[in-house]
Amino acid sequence: MTRVEFDSTKKPLDDLLKRARDGLLQLPDFQRGWVWDDDGLRGLLTSISRSFPVGAIMTLQAGGEVRFKPRLVEGAPEENAKIAPEALILDGQQRITSLFQTTMRRGVVETINSKKQRIKRFFYIDMAKALDDGVDRFEAIIGVPENKKETRNFGKEIVRDLSTEEEEYAQCMFPTNRIFDADAWQMGFFKFWKDDLADKSDFWFRFQNEVLAAFRQYQMPVIQLGNGTSREAVCLVFEKVNTGGKKLDAFELLTAIYAGEEEGFLLRERWAECAKRMSNSIAIREHPLTRLQPTEFFQALALLHTLDRRKEVTAANPDAELPPVTCTRETVLGIPLGAYKKHSSRLEEGFTKAGRFLFSQHIYWFKDVPYQSQIVPLAAILAELGDKWEFDAVRSKLAQWYWCGVFGELYGGAIETRFAKDLVDMLSWISGGPEPTTVKDAAFRAERLDTMTSRLSAAYKGVNALLMKEGARDFRSGQPFNQASYFEEAVDIHHIFPRAWCDKSKLSPKQYDTIVNKTPLSYKTNRAIGGDAPSRYLAGLSKQGGADELAINDHLRSHLINPDLLRADDFDNFIAARREALLTLIERAMGKVVYRGESTDEPEGEIIVDEVDARELA
Repeated sequence: MTRVEFDSTKKPLDDLLKRARDGLLQLPDFQRGWVWDDDGLRGLLTSISRSFPVGAIMTLQAGGEVRFKPRLVEGAPEENAKIAPEALILDGQQRITSLFQTTMRRGVVETINSKKQRIKRFFYIDMAKALDDGVDRFEAIIGVPENKKETRNFGKEIVRDLSTEEEEYAQCMFPTNRIFDADAWQMGFFKFWKDDLADKSDFWFRFQNEVLAAFRQYQMPVIQLGNGTSREAVCLVFEKVNTGGKKLDAFELLTAIYAGEEEGFLLRERWAECAKRMSNSIAIREHPLTRLQPTEFFQALALLHTLDRRKEVTAANPDAELPPVTCTRETVLGIPLGAYKKHSSRLEEGFTKAGRFLFSQHIYWFKDVPYQSQIVPLAAILAELGDKWEFDAVRSKLAQWYWCGVFGELYGGAIETRFAKDLVDMLSWISGGPEPTTVKDAAFRAERLDTMTSRLSAAYKGVNALLMKEGARDFRSGQPFNQASYFEEAVDIHHIFPRAWCDKSKLSPKQYDTIVNKTPLSYKTNRAIGGDAPSRYLAGLSKQGGADELAINDHLRSHLINPDLLRADDFDNFIAARREALLTLIERAMGKVVYRGESTDEPEGEIIVDEVDARELA
């Protein structure tokens, strides 16, 4: 449940900065680093000196459900890292750190200039300019290099030298890092100007009352989240207020949460090791698991965790209302560290099996995966099935479910609810229960083939994989497209009637650029085809390789191509025949009849796939 407890107040700026120095106010470890530039720092100091609002900060009270790993505000004494913070800054890190760096620390401020170059600066207030109403306050606040000397003419001429306190006094340049501790500097200033003490005393006290007092009296609005606020609420609130920064995903937030719950628990390092093992589980680079994101892993983990809770409730009371199986972002953020430890190893194995399953469907490359998202429920299902997935009947159901998702194009939108139903439905179906919702929902219309023109389409990728799975062989070499040849021969989807020939024949891209006129071919074969008419390039392939027409015709049929129509350069009849053959191929994969527009009713029944060979239709 998302719970938010908060209070609004104002706190003195110097109190907030001192608490940051002492380690009582820290940052959650997932916060990005401090990044304000030189002009930004001067602008912030200007605003505070004029008592202008600079926005509120938001803090989270420590000691509640959310235990982020804390870290000090940048520049705070390292020995204070051992201090247990009273609160963490969720919003306002950049402002608090900038003010801490420029007003509380004696050290040089490491920042960047307008060209994003790293520089080191000490900041000063030109006291005379600050008291001059005719001067923009921004111009009164300056930054000088680390040696406190401004030069020109390549360093040959010194423009300003503030390298000693006497020079600061003489030029009436007040260091901003003395704003909250000015007594010693004030005494030095009076001593330096002892011969003109009356005039300089008035000058000093005016500066103190009109400029320094603004810093010392400044009240910063603070929104305080109570320690009763749920972790989901904390993370959601953080994202809402952190619009100017990089959006944090659930994995980054869980990394900070787990590190705060168990000393030395480094989720990021564990994920890196897990990802490496999964990448190495298949001896092919850039296979589907190499692009798996940690957020996807945790979505699957949430499915297993919530399914586990459902099992526990059922075991305790079969008549009780069952908790939902879900993997919403809120659920992911609520995964306990114990659940991660319990399920992560078998889920890793589930994803590894998912990679093997995709290979069995001739999906070898991460770019050829129809829906990356569908790997999430697939891995969770395989993790639950264990060794059961090795049985042929189970694999057949997995394949049917998978291709129904692809050709039904069911995984392109908000899909967390489908993930959960997939897991529950598939486990039930494999155990003899009813057909899953994904299989029931899936429908493919024949005219969809006529619009599938690019790799961006999941169904487009699906047809390519099915052709290779069906046993398609390269036109030139006759080699099947297994995982070795796929990469060695640089296999990709290419036109059967070449684009150049189609353009010359006055065909529109709408006619020739669909998946119906494309098929998997090796790089060399596509080069050999060039832009010639099929009759010509097929004759050339036969002549170059010494293969007879019958052998090449057999290769063509393996792609569901009618050789006679292709050799006759009969584009229209070729398209019609191959279109029907591809529809039959899709029907076999989905186990459902494709809607061809022959009636007003959508088909609902299963298709008997064993008696149909799509090659016969070609």
